[in-house]
Amino acid sequence: MTNRILIAGASGLVGFAALKHFSSLPDWEVIALSRRRPQEVFNARFIPADLTDERACAELASEIRGLTHVVYAALYERPELIAGWRHEEQISVNDRMLRNLFGAVERAAPELKHVTLLQGTKAYGVHVRPIALPAREDRDEMREQRNFYWLQEDFLKERQRHGGWRWTILRPQIIVGESFGSAMNLIPALGAYAALLKEDGLSLTYPGGAANLNEAVDADLLARAIAWAGDAPGARDETFNITNGDVFLWRSLWPAIADALGMPDGGDMPLSLAHEMPKRARDWDRVRAKYGLLSPALADFVGLSFQYADSCLGYGDERRRDPALVSTIKLRQAGFHEFMDTEAMMRKWFRVFQQKQYLPPP
Repeated sequence: MTNRILIAGASGLVGFAALKHFSSLPDWEVIALSRRRPQEVFNARFIPADLTDERACAELASEIRGLTHVVYAALYERPELIAGWRHEEQISVNDRMLRNLFGAVERAAPELKHVTLLQGTKAYGVHVRPIALPAREDRDEMREQRNFYWLQEDFLKERQRHGGWRWTILRPQIIVGESFGSAMNLIPALGAYAALLKEDGLSLTYPGGAANLNEAVDADLLARAIAWAGDAPGARDETFNITNGDVFLWRSLWPAIADALGMPDGGDMPLSLAHEMPKRARDWDRVRAKYGLLSPALADFVGLSFQYADSCLGYGDERRRDPALVSTIKLRQAGFHEFMDTEAMMRKWFRVFQQKQYLPPP
């Protein structure tokens, strides 16, 4: 093996996509690190670890020797997801997790070459204000708003002075891919919502609020960008926005989502998925039994993503009336040129969940 990579947060949305991608590449040895075991580990070595536990992290050093790359995709969210983005505990825990892991990495990996860190559009204050359009890296950041991004970024830059490695920060928009129990994955949330409506003999009603302009990114595309960043000269010590390359309205995308799930578009019916869907946990169990699904109970399948779906679709979240669009010119100028149609992305991931028997067939 010529490269040895540690993926922290390997059971999450970004981490799992990176785990899958790097495991498919020749000349890469992959170590997957997370509290929960990913639903698949491919040919990687899995190490269970709680990054909030400083002592447990210190003991990792003997198991991660010889690392050349680190992808840090671990994330702590509070139970009240949206409000939690401004909570001091959420900020301090995420800061501490990176510091705990990096203590072991520095002892175990004197040949470390590159670290990839994930941020997002909260770097521009999208969770507290309308943002400049399009938001640009190193110009439109809202550093005056407390955010664990800045603590983690400043920590990496400070530690870099003691080593010869480089870093890249990626700022994706709404990420769509494969994971269970995540805080922010719309496929399980919308898929479970649709499955229960279908069992009731109903069409797929749109539960969101006012129309809002969005960007998204496919998790597999993001994983390929992570691989590119770990080796590209143009990505060294740089921050990049990353999206699929198009923009969309959720309401305009809804007919394609309905079609992918084998349902007619049922028109608008605003609804808080976070409030209403947990009441139907037993109904979801009956759907799982009926179709022999391999997905877990509703809370374990969806995680906090019903809250995230409410926010993204604009139910009860007035911020979503303001578009949050970012420029990806810097990324393309640096050499990463992949793109994807967002409608095709949604169809892709619902098809994956159906084929893997996580959702009922269409």
